[in-house]
Amino acid sequence: MKKFLIACVACMALLTTSCGVSRQATDNRNVTQTEVVLAKKNYKVVGMVTGESSQNYWFGIGGLSKKSLGESAMSDMYKNANLKGSQAIINVNVSYKNKIILVYTGAKAIATGTVIEFID
Repeated sequence: MKKFLIACVACMALLTTSCGVSRQATDNRNVTQTEVVLAKKNYKVVGMVTGESSQNYWFGIGGLSKKSLGESAMSDMYKNANLKGSQAIINVNVSYKNKIILVYTGAKAIATGTVIEFID
């Protein structure tokens, strides 16, 4: 009986664990590229802005591709920025996080950027 109880506890411990994976996108997938020279102090930093997008997969099926998941996060970031006048977003980064539980995978993309405003 003691061996059976230990086996049940071990099985429950294995079934209730999950794996998490996180990585930073190192390539530039920013579709809205503009070239701005920031050689002079003609701008001020307004703040940071973030956007998120998530998707669920069962047995590896369903949801968005990784590219569209990141683009959805960037779209949400631009929507949250509420840019006005001569503001722009620089230093855009997208990080990806995955949560894996047996046959379920939850993927999340988080886009972050710095909002600057150009001054005369």
